[in-house]
Amino acid sequence: MRDLEGGVAVVTGAASGIGRALAERLAAEGMKLVLADVETAPLDAVAKALEAGGAEAVAVPTDVSRPEEVSALADRTLDAFGSVHLVCNNAGVFAGGLCWEAPLSDYEWVLGVNLWGVIHGIRSFVPILLEQGGEGHVVNTASMAAVTATPFCAPYTLSKHAVLSLSETLHLDLAARGSAVGVSVLCPELVETGIGESGRNRPGRLAREGPSHAERDVTEGAIRAAVKTGVSPRVIAERVVDAVRERRFYVLSPEGDSWRDACHRRLDDIRHTRTPGFVAPEGVV
Repeated sequence: MRDLEGGVAVVTGAASGIGRALAERLAAEGMKLVLADVETAPLDAVAKALEAGGAEAVAVPTDVSRPEEVSALADRTLDAFGSVHLVCNNAGVFAGGLCWEAPLSDYEWVLGVNLWGVIHGIRSFVPILLEQGGEGHVVNTASMAAVTATPFCAPYTLSKHAVLSLSETLHLDLAARGSAVGVSVLCPELVETGIGESGRNRPGRLAREGPSHAERDVTEGAIRAAVKTGVSPRVIAERVVDAVRERRFYVLSPEGDSWRDACHRRLDDIRHTRTPGFVAPEGVV
């Protein structure tokens, strides 16, 4: 998709962080925007700010873990603009800790947003993109955690590995159909966002039960501290726009940084059938 101007983009997790930066960057390209998030007031504020800058933006409060709400998001998109061209399945949350200590509610919450949110986005929007014909693009937000082996955050890491695999399969499925719809999987490094505070949006029905443990407390504390020194979400948004224009699938951290090094180490472990190892990338303690 080289020509973004005048197209319609859907962005989930748009009230803050990478989602907000994507919305702002796509608005600068002249795209019409449908913005989704569970945080209604911040979402409305983003939409109003974009409209004040001359963009056309519609805010649709959406819990991406619920298929009926993502389906309603697709309907609202067509009602507002009649078509869709770019879908950014971006909403995400984080929980840390030992995989056997993490309560089931952690797995259900993180997988519900990070993985099922992407699944629902694909199932709701890809049929529309195909029916329209012509070019379109889907961007699924994973993480550099999807291409590395990391301890103490099993729900998050497995959700991102699954998003990567799902995105690869989506690309191959579309290619087999001869579709002009492209796919990118976004795997950012540490980014200056509020993901360390994502528990603010955790539904009461999935509240944590049972005692805490040291690994969880240390990991979640480290994430809250590390993201404060992360790259700007605007840098990530720029990478995404470049990838969409180039129809580039993998959108990774820069070659030569510590996250890419960790990725290469994991791939070498697989190639040489070595036991997985972990060296913390820069900024992760």
